Amino acid sequence: MTLEILTSDDLPAQHGFFTRKGGSSNGVYTGLNCGLGSSDNREAVLSNRARVADAMQVNLADLQSVHQVHSADVVILTASTDRDAVQADAMVTATKGIALGILTADCAPILFHDPHAAVIGAAHAGWKGAIGGIAQQTLAAMEALGAKRENITAVVGPTISQRAYEVGQEFFEDFIAVDTDYSRFFAQGAGDRMQFDLPSFCLHQLRMAGINHATWTGHCTYSDPDRFYSYRRTCHQNETDYGRLISAVRL
Repeated sequence: MTLEILTSDDLPAQHGFFTRKGGSSNGVYTGLNCGLGSSDNREAVLSNRARVADAMQVNLADLQSVHQVHSADVVILTASTDRDAVQADAMVTATKGIALGILTADCAPILFHDPHAAVIGAAHAGWKGAIGGIAQQTLAAMEALGAKRENITAVVGPTISQRAYEVGQEFFEDFIAVDTDYSRFFAQGAGDRMQFDLPSFCLHQLRMAGINHATWTGHCTYSDPDRFYSYRRTCHQNETDYGRLISAVRL
């Protein structure tokens, strides 16, 4: 099966938000599972990542990723090396031939590009990373390589939408403790539950940071099982594990 690669006209760098279609994994991972941290067959995952690297026109070794831990930590890359053990949740580079690959399964992948300075970035933004400032830290790291915020475009890829993201009262209180204005990213759910709008929150932070343009592709990972892996859907269906989507960008 052919890979399905979602792109945005807003992002001039070569990039792709890869769906689960076109991979070699089976079972609950059926499709393009790119998560080496999953319990999937390692050879299948490496085969999937090789297909992504080929689509991005780089060698497999140049498809870079990190060990994501829901932090606001960013790695600046100047050369390809094995960074899968490095704990961080974003990468930036000004080096041609390196593809930055972020893994998600409901969290928001964010791809960045400053075409004037030729600097790119990729971030993994779950709620912890988002409120912790992963977007802002990624922008700061891009600036360290010569990028300017007013020239940076960012695109939020497939992520869980508000209608599928039910949270408890403590979650809501954690956000409004930071800024009471954050209440506008929540809607009332059933009973005392709330519905959190992660993509809109990410867009808000990007726009408040002063970048040129920020958009969301509009795809909900939870609501489309044929195209996307979803951690939350896996939990609701009592499955043993879940695949990881990859989103990548390169100069």
